[in-house]
Amino acid sequence: MSTVLVTGGAGFLGSHLCDRLIERGDEVICLDNFFTGNKKNIEHLLGNNRFELVRHDIVHPFYLEVDRIFNLACPASPEAYQYNPIKTIKTSTVGMVNVMGLAKRCGARILHASTSEVYGDPLVHPQTEDYWGHVNPIGPRSCYDEGKRIAESLMMNYHEAHGVAIRIIRIFNTYGPRMDPNDGRVISNFITQAIRNEDITVYGEGTQTRSFCYCSDLIEGMLRLMDQDDHTGPVNIGNPVENTMLELAEAVIAAVGSKSKVVHMPLPKDDPQRRCPDITLARKWLNWEPQVALQDGLKQTIDWYRKLITP
Repeated sequence: MSTVLVTGGAGFLGSHLCDRLIERGDEVICLDNFFTGNKKNIEHLLGNNRFELVRHDIVHPFYLEVDRIFNLACPASPEAYQYNPIKTIKTSTVGMVNVMGLAKRCGARILHASTSEVYGDPLVHPQTEDYWGHVNPIGPRSCYDEGKRIAESLMMNYHEAHGVAIRIIRIFNTYGPRMDPNDGRVISNFITQAIRNEDITVYGEGTQTRSFCYCSDLIEGMLRLMDQDDHTGPVNIGNPVENTMLELAEAVIAAVGSKSKVVHMPLPKDDPQRRCPDITLARKWLNWEPQVALQDGLKQTIDWYRKLITP
């Protein structure tokens, strides 16, 4: 049994990770400032004597005794991270220094949840981990994209200078229950609009692609990377099956049984045209690949959203 810190543990993915860690017998400290996290995501764990909730922002120093750290602390949806861009980049820089300092002091192994956004609007397809990316350093998404790139750099430098045991995953689009219906991401937007029989908003022509990984698959990949001893990463964790935005909209409308129609809006600045992971390393290093098909994951997500949204 390990004592595990999960920063951002009350968020969408953080809460699912806390569930898995508790299930396997670890002691879990969930640290969150509740900027985008939600106490409802982890309230079912509050009575467990192996679970502790700490309200704290990693931008400020903190002191704990832990064996392992999963760093998921950062707003991840464009609407959230652009709401306060300076705060976003401080989380990935100042906050990252604090998290790495804790790992160094405790001798803890740390896994950092990086992102496919480090590839920007990629010129290489599908994206492999050795691709350096095509990122606008002064664009509206730069607070998140460049912040995550800096965080990876800090990870590698602490590893090389101080021997900190690091793991880096690059998360591609992930979805599932506990996603905030108002977070502005494509699946939450489409499902919310479809349940309410509103127009489905597709940006541009809808030919841009994403790959969608269900949350349980993502958490499994995260745990496998943390638990193996041979590789620091980075390693892509995502679904290599591409879908256009129009295909996704049609799939959501069909799954909901909605009367919604698709409408087109101008494409946001620096929105990537194609995004799809090459998961060769995940298959090789972790014996991992996604198991949940899009239609099955959408059904579970829609069932959860129906409890929250009034048609």
